[in-house]
Amino acid sequence: MSEQQGRPTPDKSPDEVVVDETSFEDSAAEMEADSEVAEHAAGDLAQMLDEARAKADEHYEQMMRAHAELENLKRRHARDLENAHKFALDKFVAELLGVWDSLELGHSAAQDEKADVPKLREGTELTLKMLGDAMGKFGVEQIDPTNQPFNPEFHQAMSMQPRADVPPNTVVAVFQKGYTLNGRLVRPAMVVVSQAPS
Repeated sequence: MSEQQGRPTPDKSPDEVVVDETSFEDSAAEMEADSEVAEHAAGDLAQMLDEARAKADEHYEQMMRAHAELENLKRRHARDLENAHKFALDKFVAELLGVWDSLELGHSAAQDEKADVPKLREGTELTLKMLGDAMGKFGVEQIDPTNQPFNPEFHQAMSMQPRADVPPNTVVAVFQKGYTLNGRLVRPAMVVVSQAPS
C-alpha cells in the first residue's frame, strides 16, 4: 500500500471544520436580536400578567360586594315576609272592630229589663250589614244556595228530601251558609237537597 493511500488528504480531514466568519457574526447578531425580542416579550407578558391580576382582584372585590348585597337582600326579604305574615290582617281587624263594638252595645242594651225588642232587632240588622260590608271589602262572599241546583263544589248535602214541587237535586233548605274568599271556597254551604218522590 502506498503512503498516499493511508494518509488523509488535507481537504478531507474529519477533524477539520471550516468556519465562515461572516456566518458566525450573522448567527450572533440573530441570537442577540432574538434575545432582545424574548426580553421584550417577557416584559410584555409580565405587564399583561400584572394587569390580569389587577382585573381579577377587582372582579373578586365586585363579586364579594354583590354576594354581601345578596345576603342583605335575603335577610331583608325574610324580615319583610315575616312582618307581612304577622300583620297581614291589620286592615281586616280594623274593619271588624266596629262590628265588635256594635255587638257589645247590642248585648248591653239586651241586658236591660225594659229592652225595646224592635230597636234591638234593628241594631242587630245594622251590625250584620256592617259585618257583610267589612267582609265584602276583603273579597269574602256568602253562599246562599236556596232554590238553586245542588253544586257539590260549593254545597255539602246533609240530607235528601222527597219533594214534588221542585225539580230533583235542588237545594230546598240551608242549615249553614257557605263562604268564598276571592272566588275560592272557604266553607261549603250545608244544605238539604230535593229528590223525586218514590
